[in-house]
Amino acid sequence: MPRKNAKKTNSSENDGQEFFAAIAQIEKEKGIPAGYMMEKITQALASAYKRDHEGAGDNIEVKANPETGQVRMFILKDIVETVDNPATEMSLEEARRAIPHAELGDVVRIEVKPKNFGRIAAQTARQVIIQGIREAERGMIYDEFSSKEHEILTGIVTRIDPRSGAANLRISSSSEYTEAFLAPGEQVRGEEIHEGDRLKVYVVEVRRSTRGPQVLISRTHPGLVKRLFELEIPEIYDGTVEVKSIAREAGSRTKIAVWSADENVDPIGACVGPGGQRVNNIVEELHGEKVDIIKYSEDPTAYVAAALSPADVVSVDLLPDGKSCRVLVPDDQLSLAIGKEGQNARLAAKLTGYKIDIKPESDPGELPPAEEAEVEIDEEPEEETVDIEG
Repeated sequence: MPRKNAKKTNSSENDGQEFFAAIAQIEKEKGIPAGYMMEKITQALASAYKRDHEGAGDNIEVKANPETGQVRMFILKDIVETVDNPATEMSLEEARRAIPHAELGDVVRIEVKPKNFGRIAAQTARQVIIQGIREAERGMIYDEFSSKEHEILTGIVTRIDPRSGAANLRISSSSEYTEAFLAPGEQVRGEEIHEGDRLKVYVVEVRRSTRGPQVLISRTHPGLVKRLFELEIPEIYDGTVEVKSIAREAGSRTKIAVWSADENVDPIGACVGPGGQRVNNIVEELHGEKVDIIKYSEDPTAYVAAALSPADVVSVDLLPDGKSCRVLVPDDQLSLAIGKEGQNARLAAKLTGYKIDIKPESDPGELPPAEEAEVEIDEEPEEETVDIEG
């Protein structure tokens, strides 16, 4: 059906030069598209009119023209014989007062001027602009930081809760920044943090929330070590050397298994670097945390033996369940293989995925059934071996 405009005598033009100038400035400063803002504002104006005019439905149009600086509102009415809803219908007689050639079935587009429309438009626009800026900024922040999941970012400590020890960090990526929360459980035990400190943190996850994106960060996650190795060692960054697995007890010790498909590349040597410089830089960033670099092997016996470094291993016997093994070590290496409070054996088990029963060479004992294989594994999630993403 054809639409016909009412006479221009009904026109109500709103001076919106400042309004459009503000939107243009927001686009320039915040990077929020003017079209996005205008769509939100016109929707809000139409909704405001509908609230005050029952029955208007979806027959409201708001047109904003940045070239003329005008914001105009129209209501669409069907020309009918009998008017049931004055908000959306009008009689032929009434229509012909404005449009002499109007016919039944036509849709008349009439510009309307609600009371105080200029003030309402300005207030609505202001509210929508503020809300739109918040939503758009949150969206841009979420998009930026969600692309940094499983990466390292540097943050500045802005506040420390004196009761819980939790820290707030201001982290940035490109031109965006946000506040992130470093929970006590994600901090390295014994590591002192002060306001103003710069910390490298691992981005575990980015979530949407009503208050904006929530960036979950960690200093204890094994992924932090993996990314530090990538930053420091070119062969890992370019894929010549692969990180196969990491087991970490943050602040104390980490075991990392590396491998290279290139027979001419020594994966451990590449990680250690000349004079140990590369790994020392990583240890320094981890504030003295010990790092054992293990050569990965597809042979489980060789892999388990290497994982128990720095202890020497006499033999590794796989048990029938395929998930456990018995390891014999020289008598004088037993304490070293087990480690302080069982840490070395525990990390080796996490790194390889095998339950490890360590025996001295002088007293190997009977080969135990699989279900009796000794294992000391800390089940805390943050200390588990994780799948390493590329």
